[in-house]
Amino acid sequence: MTQRKGFTLVEIMIVVAIIALLAAIAIPSFMTSRHASRASACVNNLRLLDHAKQQLATSSQTMTDAYTPAMSELAPYLKGMTSAGPVCREGGTYSVNAISNNPTCSWGGSHVLTNDVK
Repeated sequence: MTQRKGFTLVEIMIVVAIIALLAAIAIPSFMTSRHASRASACVNNLRLLDHAKQQLATSSQTMTDAYTPAMSELAPYLKGMTSAGPVCREGGTYSVNAISNNPTCSWGGSHVLTNDVK
């Protein structure tokens, strides 16, 4: 009698089912952590924009709190940034707003710079 080597179809199906079960558990967790890290990066960009606005206002000493600087005016205060400014990884766009107001992201949700985050 010859001995056959290899796996049966049932064994292969069980392995595939286990891999699918592990993927079903891991993928939602990965997507949640990915979204959270992108939101955190966006809030950090908002913080950088706010600090750049404050530095611009301090260095000029002629701006009022109601003045809204252009992104190109903030570029010298943003290390490694172009005049286009930072990029939101979720696809939102940044609004600089007036010097007295926090910058905002059009994505919304968890992409908000609050006064207690500063």
